[in-house]
Amino acid sequence: MPKILFVGDEPALQVTLTDRLHAEGYETVLAKEGKSGYEQALSPDIDLILLDIMLPGKNGFDICRDLRHQDVQTPILMLTARGELPDKVVGLKLGADDYLTKPFEMLELLARIEALLRRRPATPDGHNLAKYNFGDVKINFSSAEILKSGKKIDLSAQEFRLLKFMIMHRGEIVSRDDLLKDVWQYNETPTTRTVDVHISWLRQKLEPNPKNPRYFITVHGLGYKFTG
Repeated sequence: MPKILFVGDEPALQVTLTDRLHAEGYETVLAKEGKSGYEQALSPDIDLILLDIMLPGKNGFDICRDLRHQDVQTPILMLTARGELPDKVVGLKLGADDYLTKPFEMLELLARIEALLRRRPATPDGHNLAKYNFGDVKINFSSAEILKSGKKIDLSAQEFRLLKFMIMHRGEIVSRDDLLKDVWQYNETPTTRTVDVHISWLRQKLEPNPKNPRYFITVHGLGYKFTG
């Protein structure tokens, strides 16, 4: 179930959006002011952000700008009562993906939400996976650059392919056989600990505590799961 964060301080709109989005199969998280909205928007569990501009504490423009500076790639749909072109241009230049002026038709909002979710950077099949962050690790798949706590981390080509596959299938249990077939392109499963060794290397390079992994989890008897 996609999780949508609505950052807005209008009680009537909160109720309306929550009820309708829930009826459409979405999980909704609410934030009534800018600072808490920004903090919740940093969560990798959020699939889309509905962001009002006029907010107490921190306005929507600042939230959008700061999220993009933090390399948060979650789609942002800005909502505002303003209809002036300059405001729309500012929002899009700051990194918003779409813009809808209030009052709006719920069907139009739903259509735009569906379109943005289809265009998410990290789709299940990996298309358009450009950037991804977890913990203190930042990954740019376009440039094959990885930073951990601001320091560059070197991965082999095979480690990088394994990392990308695990992220594309985050939350899923993937077996060693599947990894050998999809990452190593083996047609037959060899009697080897190749997968285990490479997972161990990823833990050494990317986990806060490799001996007690937080992100690359062993599921005994089944395989591995990435939880970032």
